[in-house]
Amino acid sequence: MLERCSDRRRFIGIGALAAAAAVLGPARSAAAQPANASPRASSAPPAWGALKQVEAGDLSIGYAEVGPAGGPPVLLLHGWPYDIHSYADVAPRLAASGYRVIVPYLRGYGTTRFLSGQTMRSGQPSAVAVDAIALMDALHVPRATLGGFDWGARTANIMAALWPGRCKGMVSVSGYFIGSQDAGKQPLPPQAELDWWYQFYFATERGRAGYDKYRHDFAKLIWKLASPKWSFDDATFDRSAAALDNADHVAITVHNYRWRLALADGDPRYEDLDKQLAQAPSIAVPTITLEGDANGAPHVDPSLYAPKFSGKYAHRTLSGGIGHNLPQEAPEAFVQAIRDVDRA
Repeated sequence: MLERCSDRRRFIGIGALAAAAAVLGPARSAAAQPANASPRASSAPPAWGALKQVEAGDLSIGYAEVGPAGGPPVLLLHGWPYDIHSYADVAPRLAASGYRVIVPYLRGYGTTRFLSGQTMRSGQPSAVAVDAIALMDALHVPRATLGGFDWGARTANIMAALWPGRCKGMVSVSGYFIGSQDAGKQPLPPQAELDWWYQFYFATERGRAGYDKYRHDFAKLIWKLASPKWSFDDATFDRSAAALDNADHVAITVHNYRWRLALADGDPRYEDLDKQLAQAPSIAVPTITLEGDANGAPHVDPSLYAPKFSGKYAHRTLSGGIGHNLPQEAPEAFVQAIRDVDRA
């Protein structure tokens, strides 16, 4: 059962706090739970078969779909620099439980393409969330349970905050991710700034060129830093790294991080949404947040973001060396969280 969050302690600067994670101690109020699976070397090939393609909003979106067409919809969103294979073990398990599971490539990944060469290659979070809503519309999904980590968690958070009627419940790895450019301007303690080294690298043209030239090596380094105890093999990494060969991947990645630091303008079509998100809106839909005990990516103490969830809410910290790519490292725990929030 989820319990309504009663913690109303002072909560400020969530966008800045997300980057300051390294200077915060471990969660005081979150009880560690076993991951139900220790970090493994690799995952079995996904059981979702051939990918599908649909025109939705600005994009032709590539996506995997498994499970009965009439089952309760679940939309799973990946992060950077990962891809749909983060859910290679999650999706079949949910499908076996009767869910219709949809796992799209975000803009700039895999087979997802822009319909027009004139569309701004924006990586701003509001644009990615609009993509996901457009996908739901194209697939005639009025309401879904959302799950995500990294960019995927940020996208799910925005959808739940701005379009709560489209979200039955949400599983968000590392909590609340809605931020703003103003928050991104705030300086942080040195250790926290160090953890965001790639954000500053991408702010330079050298960084753009370096990521373009070495994107696979760069992504593998991020995987290792973000999940220091996950012994993934080359086959597992290569399967996901292929999605980074998308022609728009570098532009969208670099724009995302420059936009966060207010070094790049966003797509003006999403200005009104960005103004709403700058208010750090609370999320009322039923939510479970998850955290791995070995997450090497910047993240905050769960007690700091708990007050942002005003509906039924629970937090679970997973033990066993679970890192940033939690759905792939601890699929059973992620699946259980989806089932639980769906029943909330």
